[in-house]
Amino acid sequence: MPKTRLIVVVLVVFGLILSFGAGYTFGTSTADTGLGKVAEAWHIIFQDYVEKDRLDGAVLEDGAVKGMIEALHDPYSTYLDAETYQLSLTSVEGRFEGIGARVTVKDGQLIVVTPIAGSPADMAGIKPGDIILEINGEPASGLSLEAAVLKIRGPKGTPVRILVLHEGESEPGELEITRAEIEVPSVEFERRGEIAYIHINEFSQYTSEELSVFFQTGLEGARGIVLDLRDNLGGLLSEVIDVAGYFLPGGVVVRVVDNTGRENGLTVEPNQFTTELPMVVLVNGFSASGSEVLSGALQDYNRAVIAGEKTFGKGSVNVLRQLSDGSGLYLTTARWLTPYGRPIEGEGITPDYELELEGEGAISWAISYLEQS
Repeated sequence: MPKTRLIVVVLVVFGLILSFGAGYTFGTSTADTGLGKVAEAWHIIFQDYVEKDRLDGAVLEDGAVKGMIEALHDPYSTYLDAETYQLSLTSVEGRFEGIGARVTVKDGQLIVVTPIAGSPADMAGIKPGDIILEINGEPASGLSLEAAVLKIRGPKGTPVRILVLHEGESEPGELEITRAEIEVPSVEFERRGEIAYIHINEFSQYTSEELSVFFQTGLEGARGIVLDLRDNLGGLLSEVIDVAGYFLPGGVVVRVVDNTGRENGLTVEPNQFTTELPMVVLVNGFSASGSEVLSGALQDYNRAVIAGEKTFGKGSVNVLRQLSDGSGLYLTTARWLTPYGRPIEGEGITPDYELELEGEGAISWAISYLEQS
C-alpha cells in the first residue's frame, strides 16, 4: 500500500457515513461581528451589481463561507450545506442508505479503500484501489468528499451510475448500482483456537457496547488477542476512550492540544472486562484517526505489539458546528499527542513489526506471534 499521505475528511462510506475522525463532536456556532471587508463587499455587490435579479443572498452566503474554509488550506475542515449536515448526523449510527464502500481522496481523485462486504458496491464488483471518475455523468475529480457522498447517497431502491477505473486497468467501465440500507457492525469477533480475533471497523456509538458482548464469554481460555484496526478510518473519540478501557488498567489515552497551546490528557478507567492478555494490533496505511489514538496508546504503554504498515497520520480533533440556516462547519480545533507526547498528525504510528502481508496473511502472522510468545 502506498505510503503517500492521503487527504481525507475521514469519510467512511459512499452513501456513507461521514466518520469525522476520532475527535468528532457537535456544537453550535458563535457569531463574530468583525467581518470587515466581507460586509463591505456584500454591500457593494447588492448595491452595484448589474443583474440584480440574479443576486441570491443564500447562494452568496454559501460561497463566502466556502471561501473562508478553503482559505484555511486544511484538508479536514469543510463547509456542509444543510442537507449534507443532516447526512453527517447519521455517521455514527452504524446504518445508512447508499452503495456501501469506504473511500478517501488522493490527488483529487475518489479512491475506494474497501467495499463493505455484501453491500451493493461489493456485489457490483467494486474493489479496493478503484478510482471513481464520474457520478451520474458528472466528473468526480475536484469534488469535495462530502459533495461526492451527497451525490452517491440516496434512498434505498434508487440507482446511481458511477464510472469506475479498476486498479491495474487502462479503460474505465460504467456501473449502475441500486442503493440499499446498509448496516455496518462496528465490531466483528471470533475465536481462532486459543486466540481471540477482534476487528473494529469504525468507532461508532455502539462499539463499546458490541465489544462488551464478546468480552463477557469470548475470552474464556484465550491465550492472546489480535486486534485488527486495518482500514479503520476513525469515529467517536468517546468510544475510542471507552474501548481503551478493555485493554488498559487506566491512565491517559490521548493528549489534546488546543489552539492556545493548552494540553488536556483524556484518561480511561478500567471496566469490569479489562484484560491483561497479550495483544497484537494490526494496522495499515488506512488506519486513521481514532485507530491511531488507540494503537498509539497501546504502544506507548507497551501493552500491545503493533504490526503492519505505518498508519495514516490524521491527528486532529474536528468539531461539527451548526449554522443558523441548518448548514454547518466541520472545523479542526486541536491536535493529538500519544500519552507519551508523540505527535500523530502527519507522522502516524510506526509499527513495531513492519509487515508486507495483507488480509489473512497478517492475521496468521499475529496468531503465530502470540502462540510463540
